[in-house]
Amino acid sequence: MKQEKRMEFEKRIGYSFKDPELLVTALTHSSYSNEIRLKKQECNERLEFLGDAVLELISSEQIFRNHPDQPEGDLTRIRASYVCEPTLALCAREICLGDYLQLGRGEDRTGGRERDSILSDAMEATIGAVYMDGGFESAQRYVEEFILKDIEKKSLFYDSKTYLQEIVQRDLKKLEYVLLKEEGPDHNKSFEVGVLIDGKQLTTAVGRTKKKAEQAAAYEAILLLEDKK
Repeated sequence: MKQEKRMEFEKRIGYSFKDPELLVTALTHSSYSNEIRLKKQECNERLEFLGDAVLELISSEQIFRNHPDQPEGDLTRIRASYVCEPTLALCAREICLGDYLQLGRGEDRTGGRERDSILSDAMEATIGAVYMDGGFESAQRYVEEFILKDIEKKSLFYDSKTYLQEIVQRDLKKLEYVLLKEEGPDHNKSFEVGVLIDGKQLTTAVGRTKKKAEQAAAYEAILLLEDKK
């Protein structure tokens, strides 16, 4: 990874690594390390494992403090919506994480920089890297700033279609999802979907599957409707 690219990401997240190789490893997908024959531990899978545990602890503590009257089962469900793949991928997109990943050529060509699984794993790997480089307090600041900030809104993404349906039904209106555009070869398709309420288009979004495009469009519709309130 070029130094300028690494420093650009550090500036984006407001954290400078004492050991830059930790960040490079966090941004290295296994497809890239396999392609150029790096050692197995030189991809981000080990840091992802660590970051997952750090994220679970930090998010669990916040949920525990913010929901003092909720039983364990409810706390578990809340955490699941906070640290699920779609929510973490959304957080990764907000810091343009995909632009900085080192991917194998095949993975890159087939849309890996936008794939939820790759983005969410890389997000967890960067948490692990910050933790190893700067300790728990640095990791906590990173998680609070780039994952837990506005998490109530972000976690809507976890089940945005259900939540939007509830809003629309409450107002006795009709909700529809319309496929507006489908582009690309079979291995790298993109779908553009519109949300219609009583026949009027409210939002649009693009995704690698129709389901993901609908989910993203529903999320944007929820934010728009809540802002209007």
